[in-house]
Amino acid sequence: MTPPRRFGVLRSSSAGLAAGFEFVTAYAASKFGLEGWMESLQAEVAPFGITTTIVNPGFFRTELLTEHSTNYAEPSIADYDDRRGPLVEYWKAQNGQQSGDPAKLARAVIKIASEQPPPRRFIAGADAIATAEQKIADLKAQIEAHRELSTSLALD
Repeated sequence: MTPPRRFGVLRSSSAGLAAGFEFVTAYAASKFGLEGWMESLQAEVAPFGITTTIVNPGFFRTELLTEHSTNYAEPSIADYDDRRGPLVEYWKAQNGQQSGDPAKLARAVIKIASEQPPPRRFIAGADAIATAEQKIADLKAQIEAHRELSTSLALD
């Protein structure tokens, strides 16, 4: 008898794929941690008939950027003032302007959950795809820039 199929979804972020934006260090670190955890967990739970999918959404019109959801730390290091102020204003202005429709994302997650097997990863939204493609291009460029040095490191 085949055990029932079980499925788990981890909601990450495009920040879990590529960071490098100022003042989102803690957020990106938490998403990168979730990514590593889920990628390792996939192999561990597969023998039990459990499949997992990491969902990397871009910007969806959720409550993430609303005043009651997002807290900005009080400025404490003056050296950051010139960059922090305009960036916080930018984030505040993005509230309600995100291009992704959360209802469509929910339907997409339900759709991929019914696939056999479900994808190991779902990059959700055109902006998230652009972020992932840029990360891939950056990694390829970094590999090629030091390929000879990197491949010369085996024991003689």
